[in-house]
Order: sequence, then structure tokens, then C-alpha cells
Amino acid sequence: MIIKPDAVSRNAIGAILKRVEDRGFKVRQMRMTRFTREEAIRFYAVHRGQPFFDGLIDFMSSGPVVPLALERENAVSNLREIVGATDAAKAAEVTIRKHFGTNIPRNAVHASDSPETATGEIAFFFGEQV
Repeated sequence: MIIKPDAVSRNAIGAILKRVEDRGFKVRQMRMTRFTREEAIRFYAVHRGQPFFDGLIDFMSSGPVVPLALERENAVSNLREIVGATDAAKAAEVTIRKHFGTNIPRNAVHASDSPETATGEIAFFFGEQV
């Protein structure tokens, strides 16, 4: 998971972490960093060519982010459930994005969409060891 620049700038890191930990996740790695434009392009390469790509890159490199390596049984599906829909306006009331997000891409957090993607994203931020 990544806590995005919009949530970091609103001092929502602790509140988001509490929601995640309250749902049984263990934080295995965490740090605050800032994407360079080149790193954001590499990280979001799967979206290259999409109309929202340039805006996403600009936003994700606009301020600090907090990437996390989380652990729990069925971590990806459980995390995506509490994170909510990509569009904060359409997210369920009890989700992180509904509470902390405002729109797309300012939806507070990024969550991996599969275990394979999670493995690559964890390696991107923390290397191979978690």
C-alpha cells in the first residue's frame, strides 16, 4: 500500500494506519519517501498510454508518500476491501478512500491489485527482503 501525497499533506498517515492495523494487518516495512518523476513513471508504467497517466505521474511526484509492506492472510483482497473503490465518490462509506479521498487520483491510497503486483511493488520500495 502507498499513502499518497494528498493524505500525507492532510496529516492522515496515523489515521489510515490505525484503520489498517485495526483490520488485522501487520506493518512489516514502512518509510516516507518522495517519487522522482522517473520513479513514478517506472512504478506506474502499466498505465502508460492512458489519458490519466501524465496527471497521475505529476500528482504522485508532487509530495511525500508512505509505502508500506503489509501482512495478513489474503492481504491483497482484504486490503482492497477496506481501501474501497478507486473513485472516492463511489467508495463504500466505511472505506479509507471514502473517508480520506476526494477524487481520482486524490484517493488517499494505492493498493496492489494482485499478490504478484504486491511482490513487485514491495521490491520496488524495500528490495527483496521484507
